Amino acid sequence: MSLLRQIGTWRHVFKLDPNRPLSDAALECICTSKTDAIIIGGTDGITYENTHLLWQRVKSYEIPCVQEISTFSAILLGCEGYLIPSVLNTEDAYWLKGAHYEAIRTYGDLIPWEKVAGQGYVILNPEAKVSRLTHCNTNLSTEDLIAYARLSDQLFHLPIFYIEYSGTYGQIEMVRAARRGLRKARLFYGGGIRTQTQAEEMATWADTIVIGNLVYEDLKQALASVAWVKETAQRK
Repeated sequence: MSLLRQIGTWRHVFKLDPNRPLSDAALECICTSKTDAIIIGGTDGITYENTHLLWQRVKSYEIPCVQEISTFSAILLGCEGYLIPSVLNTEDAYWLKGAHYEAIRTYGDLIPWEKVAGQGYVILNPEAKVSRLTHCNTNLSTEDLIAYARLSDQLFHLPIFYIEYSGTYGQIEMVRAARRGLRKARLFYGGGIRTQTQAEEMATWADTIVIGNLVYEDLKQALASVAWVKETAQRK
């Protein structure tokens, strides 16, 4: 199955950070939880060594695993797929297309394009590391978000539109606004989900829920989120 077709089936995914410790027992629980996929990626402290180590550990389980690229010095050769974020609300064009240009100029002949999917990212937590790193304008209205969704989906034709609150639970009206702006792209939501109510609320509007920090804060709740999201998705 192609990467884009795989992404179209994802309701719940775990994002694992190579720079954060995760025991073998916890990783086994995550990889056998009936989540739809594992995304490997993070913001800081990402190296080839820690990324490759985590990938090798995940590969021992029968679960789709893709890498979200944040630095091209840590790219995993032979990974099942690659998610490439373009930060739409950045004030620094490097994070929209500059880093991408550098990577393609250097590695263009080696890129397995059939395994690559672009993501239109909108980061909405001003205190998040990724927001500060990419110089995001997070003071957006619902009208702004609808416009970004349309830009990503209907002009750039990116298959994923990703709303990222990065550790903070987001505003549901922003997610609903993004939903209104999309025709084809899959809507990803990530950020701050810690309870069943929150998971169900976001899964009502988003196509795919990404659980990251909760893995490291409360593994039991993280594992429970799989059923919370999938049961909500079935009722949509």
